[in-house]
Amino acid sequence: MFRKISLALLAGASCVCAGFHQAAAIELAPPAEPAVIYANQPAQQPAAPVRTAYAERSNMGGGFIEFLFGDGPNQGERYQQQPAYQQQPSYGSQRPLLPQQNASEPSHPAFDPKFEKQLVDYHGNERVGTIVVDTPNKFLFLVQGNGKALRYGIGVGRPGFAWSGVKQISAKKEWPDWTPPAEMLARRPDLPRHMEGGPQNPLGARAMYLGSSLYRIHGSNEPWTIGTNVSSGCIRMRNEDVIDLYGRVNVGARVVVI
Repeated sequence: MFRKISLALLAGASCVCAGFHQAAAIELAPPAEPAVIYANQPAQQPAAPVRTAYAERSNMGGGFIEFLFGDGPNQGERYQQQPAYQQQPSYGSQRPLLPQQNASEPSHPAFDPKFEKQLVDYHGNERVGTIVVDTPNKFLFLVQGNGKALRYGIGVGRPGFAWSGVKQISAKKEWPDWTPPAEMLARRPDLPRHMEGGPQNPLGARAMYLGSSLYRIHGSNEPWTIGTNVSSGCIRMRNEDVIDLYGRVNVGARVVVI
């Protein structure tokens, strides 16, 4: 009888020790990974957090993407706010961003500094206040006296439209209107029949009319054409230069075109 009791006590002690060892092992073991429960499996009450992938819902692409970004139970705290770089890209609805280009603003050659207004030596015979137009070299001189002249860059007539002679300034106008002559309209029927003065007007900010002819010394809204053969016989200047010249000469001033 004593032997049976001893064996029973020893067996109980072994179970207790095994229980302690098992509890210690459970306590030291790392936490279990969250389990995944699919909708077609029987509901359980797991101790660990649960992320549910819905097999029948496919509003985010289904599969792993829906599992990560879906709105199933127990996902709110961990997956509610996803960084933008983790979102599923929408292929086909996105296009690469390209630099903005404005096709209405073509590039033009830079203005050549040699055509800037400057005071230069003058050795001609014209009296003070005379305008001398050097057509081949694309310069206009306003004689100052004492062997000096103000020199401006100009645009002149295209081949077949260049001319030479002596004129007088017969009129001066600020922001002049423009009415293309019949000869020009025959060549360019797309031109307007009349254009009010203003920044878009091809006669620019000022015009000085030469005698009874259709020729003028005038400004231009195309400064990159200065230094070229570009006009139908008029002498064109940059707007800032024609404003400066306009204030220095009077009606009746002599103009020599060579």
